[in-house]
Amino acid sequence: MRGNITRRGKTSWRLKIEIGRDANGNRKIHYETVRGKRADAERKLTDLLKSLDDRTLVDKSNVTVAEFLDRWDRDWAVDNLSPKTVERFRELIRLHIKPRIGAVKLQELKPADLAEFYATLSREGRIRGGKLSPATIGQIHRIAHRAFGHAVAWAAVRTNVAAVARPPKKIAEEVQILTAEQVDAVLTETVGLPLHPIIVVALGTGARRGEIMALRWRDIDFDAGRARIERSLEQTKAGLRFKSPKTKYGRRNIALPASVITEFRSVWKAQQELRLALGMGKAAPDDLVFATPEGEPRKPDDISREWRQLVASRKLPKVTFHSLRHTHVSQLIAKGMDIMTISRRIGHSSPVVTLGVYGHLFDNGDAKAASAIEASFGKLRTE
Repeated sequence: MRGNITRRGKTSWRLKIEIGRDANGNRKIHYETVRGKRADAERKLTDLLKSLDDRTLVDKSNVTVAEFLDRWDRDWAVDNLSPKTVERFRELIRLHIKPRIGAVKLQELKPADLAEFYATLSREGRIRGGKLSPATIGQIHRIAHRAFGHAVAWAAVRTNVAAVARPPKKIAEEVQILTAEQVDAVLTETVGLPLHPIIVVALGTGARRGEIMALRWRDIDFDAGRARIERSLEQTKAGLRFKSPKTKYGRRNIALPASVITEFRSVWKAQQELRLALGMGKAAPDDLVFATPEGEPRKPDDISREWRQLVASRKLPKVTFHSLRHTHVSQLIAKGMDIMTISRRIGHSSPVVTLGVYGHLFDNGDAKAASAIEASFGKLRTE
């Protein structure tokens, strides 16, 4: 049976087509009702059969948005996203998506529903009341766009409604950076403290917190004055894990300032003295540069917490630990380094990403451009 038409009333017709077999081998039947003339029903049946042949036919379903997101999490997200990303996605789905649109049938969700959802989050999306930031709503939109994209690929819906709906525009925020005087104050105030070497490495390399905590001694080439950044330490509720960079540019070999090399040597010396005192022997090449006394990884979140405590107790500039990376980049820009070199050094996937984050730090070269053109005109007038 390919399909048939049955009259149900004076102007009503029932269409019936077989769309396949279920897991037990039983036939799966798709029904639709058409109102109008028989010719209308015949055209609809032809369209349905074509959709079946093209594999674009979507069978009617009562699956809700919440139920589909659970399936998407189980069948795709958990195997294709990092644990940290899955953890964040689950949090946003639990706190915001399910409470407001989770009960809506997936096939009945419309772009207008998402637009209303985003508007509601903008007005009163915070758990304790108040507006939810455009950045967080943007994250929620990315979840919807990705999940509903898979819904289309899995023939659960015809179109991705999130591809039409638009979240509130994110307001660009300038990154926080330290001035030269503030950098000097941070380095001076933290000398002798356990966090000091990590601060020096962050300021001197622009590496991310997790990348610094994942460094091994074999990654440091003292003679060449270089460091290989090949992985990152990620912290989730499930524990710690080392992960590879998302893109090939995240894996990089960078030159180290002399001060950072000196700091690494000091850390090496102190670590060996401690290990010998504990009867652990000399550190192996695969041992971590910044580890606990037992040689275990230090939690990245602990580094941020220690930084916040230092900021409060030593009255340092109120910026996040990640701002040390921003400060490194700002110093490179101030020295006139080209965007491609900066992008590769800090492990961005593209210079476009770097410009998107730090573009406002580049001097406006428009006046220089005008001067350069005028110089060319002057040369022409003298010829």
